Amino acid sequence: MSWEENVRKVVPYVAGEQPKRKDIIKLNTNECPYPPAPGVRRLAEQMNTDDLRLYPDQNTTGLTEALAAYYHVSPSRVFVGVGSDDVICMCFLTFFNGARPILFPDVTYSFYDVWADLYRIPYETVPLKSDWSLDVEGFDRPCGGVIFPNPNAPTGLYEPLSVVERILKMHPEEFVIVDEAYIDFGGESALPLLEKYDNLLVVQTFSKSRSMAGLRIGFCIGSEKMIRYLNDVKFSFNSYTMNLPSQLLGVEAVRDDAYFKETTGRIIATRERTKQALSGISFTFPDSKANFVFATHRSVPAEEIFRYLKERGIYVRHWNRPRIENCLRITIGTDEQMDRLIGTLKEMPGIL
Repeated sequence: MSWEENVRKVVPYVAGEQPKRKDIIKLNTNECPYPPAPGVRRLAEQMNTDDLRLYPDQNTTGLTEALAAYYHVSPSRVFVGVGSDDVICMCFLTFFNGARPILFPDVTYSFYDVWADLYRIPYETVPLKSDWSLDVEGFDRPCGGVIFPNPNAPTGLYEPLSVVERILKMHPEEFVIVDEAYIDFGGESALPLLEKYDNLLVVQTFSKSRSMAGLRIGFCIGSEKMIRYLNDVKFSFNSYTMNLPSQLLGVEAVRDDAYFKETTGRIIATRERTKQALSGISFTFPDSKANFVFATHRSVPAEEIFRYLKERGIYVRHWNRPRIENCLRITIGTDEQMDRLIGTLKEMPGIL
């Protein structure tokens, strides 16, 4: 028997390209174009490296308490992980262990099916409507749990809380996870619904709106019982998941609420201006409430535009997948970067 017969084979998640050139305009991975809060930089410069010889706090106490205070919940209702990917992965491992399939949209964050395959979790996808909105009635079926982003990725569409609550009412006995990686750029968080539904988990991240993708900080908020179950799995899997710098610098990011709101406000303003500019050169897109636009041109294929921009040092995201092969996900950068994008697009034959 070959040793390969016992290998767990999965099709891995493919992240956006990380170019090594410094002169690239990088609009393909939804990173924040602005630096972290000033307090983060100050603390990073003052950090005592002697402390790195010690294991970090496995309970992430300081960061957990800072998040609990910011969101007005008990620390026992907060779970911290190494990016929201780690948090959601722990959720899959902890809560999706039944025989019935879990449900998520067909056009959504492409890590969901990877985790399901990795952990041998049965799943079914619910096709989005032609306007890219959730088909809520499609979720009204027996299942082992539900997960969806809001705003959705890669479409950027936000669903009102009434839609989230309809799905919760359909599944009072199943876990429902709302992935809010982009909620800080538009829409209302589902966090208030936690007071009514003890089967709800809300996941957020520092990677986008708090400019800290490189430190990998994510968290979720739910009932005390759900968080306790998550911690049991985490401490059985790896007790020291989050490093010390991430914990300390994460607290500084939470403390500077004014900078956080200023940064997200700038990105929102640039996004709306970019929408107008793209509309003026024959692009269409859903009404994004995220830090990106999911755009299709009236006549030029997305792959041609993707290659044209890449040759000119502007990276956007394109997938060769059903339903979205003619769409480009364009991260919102600085005003200057978006002006360069629009100017470059206007030079492409067939765009105007």
